[in-house]
Amino acid sequence: MTLFGQTFDAQQMMGLVSMLLLLAFWIMVLGRERRYARWFSQWEADRKARRQAEIAGERSDQDQHRGPRGPWG
Repeated sequence: MTLFGQTFDAQQMMGLVSMLLLLAFWIMVLGRERRYARWFSQWEADRKARRQAEIAGERSDQDQHRGPRGPWG
């Protein structure tokens, strides 16, 4: 086979095919890794928001149970 004026034998063709398959594999891996990173960032932000909501809820519950404070009630 001739490609760009260069004649390739079977061994060179196998090397070219394997390099192209490896490139396709790494493109898939990169896409999955980026998708996982986005999912993890979103999960972490949701977890932080839930935790802050819990803390805010606990503070409002504590403020309601305390009753009047200070000399003026």
